[in-house]
Amino acid sequence: MKFSRRECLKAIGGGAAVVAGARKAQALAVATGPASKAEPSKLAMPGPYRGRVVAVRNSAVLVSGQYQAEAVRQIMHLGMQELVGADGWADAWRRFFEPGDVVGIKVNPVGQPYVISDATVMREIIAGLESAGVKRQDIVVYDRYRKEFLQAGFDKWLPEGVRTSNAVEEGDAVQQGIEGYDPNHYMDMALTLPGYSVDNSTARRSYAARFITREVNKLVNLPVLKDHQSAGVTLALKNMSHGLVNNVSRSHSSSSLNACNAFIPAAVSIPAIRNKAVLHILDGVKGLYHGGPFARPQFVWEHQTLYFATDPVALDHIGWEVIDAKRLSVGMKKLVEDTPDQFSTFVHRQPEHVEIAGALGLGAWDRAKIDLRQLQAGGPVFDVRRRPSG
Repeated sequence: MKFSRRECLKAIGGGAAVVAGARKAQALAVATGPASKAEPSKLAMPGPYRGRVVAVRNSAVLVSGQYQAEAVRQIMHLGMQELVGADGWADAWRRFFEPGDVVGIKVNPVGQPYVISDATVMREIIAGLESAGVKRQDIVVYDRYRKEFLQAGFDKWLPEGVRTSNAVEEGDAVQQGIEGYDPNHYMDMALTLPGYSVDNSTARRSYAARFITREVNKLVNLPVLKDHQSAGVTLALKNMSHGLVNNVSRSHSSSSLNACNAFIPAAVSIPAIRNKAVLHILDGVKGLYHGGPFARPQFVWEHQTLYFATDPVALDHIGWEVIDAKRLSVGMKKLVEDTPDQFSTFVHRQPEHVEIAGALGLGAWDRAKIDLRQLQAGGPVFDVRRRPSG
């Protein structure tokens, strides 16, 4: 299922206000001042495979709701080799990683226990890194909040020798503390929480976590397939923007004061993030089509698919299509046409952050320039662009 630019712009209003709102959000993102001393990289977003998204489905990947290790392994091998055009598993990982790299894995625990980064997928990523010569002690699994990380059980899933990292112990309403973050790497946006002045540099800046600026030189981004009531979708881009910097609550401080459309692409544009996030593997084995980011079981479905890309914009465009297709299949409206309810209270969702990220050069937004490669580990080929029946 495809959607037009006009449909995308419906996310923030109607009529002439639609175009004006989109332009203002893009202008705010462009005007944001990122400060960073990160070295440029040939693997920086959108990476060597701009516009390419590989989707691999395996109908045997879930049994009674549990991930099946062998099916995940088959998906991972097929997906990585197709993404880079390699003949073998290790060759695919060597396109991105080499001995001496210190590689972070950014997980997502927010939808626990129903839709989070899964242990079986993470272990295959670790195996892939090892096949490229990366030592276990040079692999660091991260999420921003230590408490949430431990509640999800990530620390219990890891092979011996793999390290963990977090920015802070837990979240708070203001999120402006600098401990765990790097004062030399930030984005400065004229947006603050209510009650704070834009003249307050702490209130208008979001600092990158020391994890991404100092602890690792490359990052594997492991988001999940979820709806989000303020951002519209929370996929590859938002897993970075709201997981690798502080002071994020200003981006959606109330159901009507919502600036995710500008904040997300601006945060991901911080050079330390843009240059180091070299591979995105979206776990869509399970998905959430409404009420996110906290997963409610009535809105969870088994999608049985993993997605692979170096281009987070193209990946998120496809993920948005997948979520819209599922919503239509159960009689709901598309994200940009939906109205608030008891599970999703924001006045306007803002999935247009994906298109704005494309305008900032983070990847390919134009659907005609996205090369979606859909592969099966078993069963008929599926098509996210086709509206499901029923």
